[in-house]
Amino acid sequence: MAGEWAPDILGDGFEQRTLPLGEDDEGPLVATLIRSIPNPIRVLAGPLRDVDVLSVHGWSDYFFQPAQARFWTELGAHFYALDLRKYGRSLRDGQTPGYITDLTDYDVDIEAALAAVGHRRGRRLVLLGHSTGGLILSLWAARHRGRAAALVLNSPWLELQLGAMGRQALAPLVQARARWDPRGQQATVDFGFYTRAQHEVGALPALAYHDEWRPEFGFATHPGWLAAILQGHRTIAYGVEVGCPALVLLSARSAVQLAWRDDMTSADSVLIVDDIARAASRLGRDVSIARIDGALHDVFLSRPEPRAAAYRAVERWLIWGALDRS
Repeated sequence: MAGEWAPDILGDGFEQRTLPLGEDDEGPLVATLIRSIPNPIRVLAGPLRDVDVLSVHGWSDYFFQPAQARFWTELGAHFYALDLRKYGRSLRDGQTPGYITDLTDYDVDIEAALAAVGHRRGRRLVLLGHSTGGLILSLWAARHRGRAAALVLNSPWLELQLGAMGRQALAPLVQARARWDPRGQQATVDFGFYTRAQHEVGALPALAYHDEWRPEFGFATHPGWLAAILQGHRTIAYGVEVGCPALVLLSARSAVQLAWRDDMTSADSVLIVDDIARAASRLGRDVSIARIDGALHDVFLSRPEPRAAAYRAVERWLIWGALDRS
């Protein structure tokens, strides 16, 4: 049974609830649902007063962005964020951070969150996913067509940085190792440039920011986890139908390099955004792409101007009737 709502580390206006998920070979599993206390006036009169928003973070990440919650609650929506199992508030001693061998296992986390939200007929569900969270929610929406009214994807990790040909060449090797050494160590792929870029643009708040939940060089990766990610990419590449309008927010360009460059403060230093734009076309029949000049990998943690442009793009898309097309 889910725990009671309790004060959250984000302080006034936020609460959290622990969601038991059973256990695996590392012990008990939980997810954590965070809610923003809605604006009592906007929730009655705002344009999104009948909307529940569920946000899911990316790899080596958790929810710590109150400004993002305020954007939705000012429009009248009820805003919730989910720290998945083995991430952030849900990470327990002895667990391998972020580790999973099948992305469909997150169905349990998402269903537990929706049950705790009390999402019901007459309210519309908007899914908001960043990076790996965007991949997870895209696949969930395709398997559960009709549940979501709209999908907002913030730099979703829909394709490997090596591209489709690189992914196809790498996948058999990863799958073979995943069978005999699923938690084996892999080479470091995060050089800390993305975190440095966020610090440089002043995007990381002191309040409720935990380095152990969002380490500078990312969590260690493992073959079992990477095999699950590659299977997700393969599924997207074959084409899915998420069953609702989708908005994909991307930086205007990438700066994926082996050495630090100042232009990493105004570009996506994690993904190849042109490859992600191509992969996004495989999500379904109603996909819009907004390229944000100067944005980082998390467009909502960019400098003020691209961050504001990203929020305007979301609001404009909603006003154009995205929710009414589902």
